[in-house]
Amino acid sequence: MPSNDDNSFLPKTGNYQALLSYQKSEIVYDLTFRFCERFLTKFDRTVDQMVQAARSGKQNIAEGSKAAKTSSEFELKLTNVARASLEELLLDYQDYLRTRNHTIWDKNSKEALYVRGLSNRSDEPYTTYKEFADTRDGEIVANIALCLTHQANYLLDKQIARLEQDFLEKGGLKELMYKARVNYRNSQR
Repeated sequence: MPSNDDNSFLPKTGNYQALLSYQKSEIVYDLTFRFCERFLTKFDRTVDQMVQAARSGKQNIAEGSKAAKTSSEFELKLTNVARASLEELLLDYQDYLRTRNHTIWDKNSKEALYVRGLSNRSDEPYTTYKEFADTRDGEIVANIALCLTHQANYLLDKQIARLEQDFLEKGGLKELMYKARVNYRNSQR
């Protein structure tokens, strides 16, 4: 039975900063914020939509991770909201590129492969991309953001599948509470 200490039946959860999906989503948020600052007009409604979608991706991972202690259902639901928010952001970047007649990099292009290769290079993830965000044109920055958002979505898909499997194997809070109560009663006899 999962526990935080010898007396708790609640699962150990909440370290969202260690989740690769959160780390990647945080980079996506930072890059999106900078992209919107540089390439979209201040009063364009898309700016708020993109920043909020990126923020929602990151924040819902954190909130779901913290809520997992008492609700695997809520964790799964919020992780899925994060995934949906990042899908919305993905579409905004694709729209930006398409409506400006820019190229969307193929996932196996040398540029996309280069961006994927950067993922493992730094302890401070956003700093890896900051120079690109500050110096490259909108087409390149949007494509970098697309690559990173695809990576975050892939990680979230894997996380959602793992959460589903964990629920099937371990159950939810009510089942943990029942097992803990039965074990407690048996130990008192």
